[in-house]
Amino acid sequence: MATGVARARDRTVLYLTNPALWPCWPFLPVVRRTAGREELGVVFDARSVCGKTGFSACVFLTNVFALPPTLDEFFALPREAFDSADELFDRGWCVD
Repeated sequence: MATGVARARDRTVLYLTNPALWPCWPFLPVVRRTAGREELGVVFDARSVCGKTGFSACVFLTNVFALPPTLDEFFALPREAFDSADELFDRGWCVD
């Protein structure tokens, strides 16, 4: 039986690599909880929406309910980019 951390990793990697599962496609809400603090972010399916690559493991630091109205404004948001879904999880982010 998988531990809670292993299950959270598996769930996060599964969702990040399968945008068809995202309930708010093209956005996937993610959260990082550390030291009693909660950070909100979203992953964006840029490849399917606008043909941009390199964003599959990128967390844009915003709330899914406070998204900017245009793609240019969205891509101007602060973000954290990772090499893989596993690295994104290792840095504390998980599917919310």
